[in-house]
Amino acid sequence: MILPTKHLREDRALLTVGAELLDGLREPKTVSRLWSDFSNERSSGASPVTYDWFVLALDLLYLIGAIEFARGRVRKVPQ
Repeated sequence: MILPTKHLREDRALLTVGAELLDGLREPKTVSRLWSDFSNERSSGASPVTYDWFVLALDLLYLIGAIEFARGRVRKVPQ
């Protein structure tokens, strides 16, 4: 689930989806805007990701301390 496996393609692994989300977080965004941007970008190439998989990727990023939620927006944690 987090890493690609025999039954989970590389472009659907949570780490891959999370990396794409971090790449799209150049500025703080609401969850709905982040989802909209992500799903639009994702529709052009890799296999589609459902909203619940998107939320799981956000949860993973939050758990590892890569993002934070403040004032209704998701943003990268400064390094």
